[in-house]
Amino acid sequence: MENVPPSPNGSLKSPPSKELLTSNTASTLCISSRSESVWTNTSRSKWDIYHKPIIVMSVGAAIFLFGTVITTLSCFEIKNSEVYKMCGPAFLSMGLMLLVCGLVWIPIIRKKQKQRQKSQFLQSLRSFFFNR
Repeated sequence: MENVPPSPNGSLKSPPSKELLTSNTASTLCISSRSESVWTNTSRSKWDIYHKPIIVMSVGAAIFLFGTVITTLSCFEIKNSEVYKMCGPAFLSMGLMLLVCGLVWIPIIRKKQKQRQKSQFLQSLRSFFFNR
């Protein structure tokens, strides 16, 4: 154990350099939270809100088109036609699954945004009436 100076009441205390220097718990919590912060009213752009479903839909559409090309190649007499017949439908289904997930994600985000706006409105009404 290090040579730690005792505090005035006699208990051992860690040196000040090892203690927390600042107490930014609110800002740290705000930054580290996954959802939009309750404490800030900053409006986010459409891209910030919808970028994840757009990326999922784009990747899904690309995989779906790739599966379509591979499936049509299996119709022609090409070497390794069996490989195309197995991989084509797999890519088709994975691409379609991602595309549908992205399409379903967008209405969920819209509904969440409306609920957030309603809750902010109700909180402002509550604070207006109860903080008088």
